[in-house]
Amino acid sequence: MKLRWTIVYVPDVEATIRFYESALGLSRRFVAEDTSYGELETGDTRIGFAAQHMSDAAIDGGVTPLDASERPQAFELGFAVDDVQAAFDRAVGAGAAPVSEPEKKPWGQTVAYVRDINGLLVEFGTDIP
Repeated sequence: MKLRWTIVYVPDVEATIRFYESALGLSRRFVAEDTSYGELETGDTRIGFAAQHMSDAAIDGGVTPLDASERPQAFELGFAVDDVQAAFDRAVGAGAAPVSEPEKKPWGQTVAYVRDINGLLVEFGTDIP
């Protein structure tokens, strides 16, 4: 078994894809013509974004929407980067909300956190030495 994709339900797929293109420099793999779903190129594991209303059809009762005014959900997207400060600064410059400035952890990894335009928690981290 392989983890192949992560799907996040968002209010506006196109706006979310544009944000990740700008904030992280990722490339879109595709966006459906009706903008109900889109994916970014992220290597072997892809990130997909589905329109919030799609959860109603896929999951009985739908899902709890992301809410940037509330505490982050118990989930994050984590990206391995060489320069955590540069990734953090670029994301914040593109509209991400800063959560935690870059910090070196006792195990040798440097990490930082932002929230995307939907309130989703995003981590930037160096590889663990």
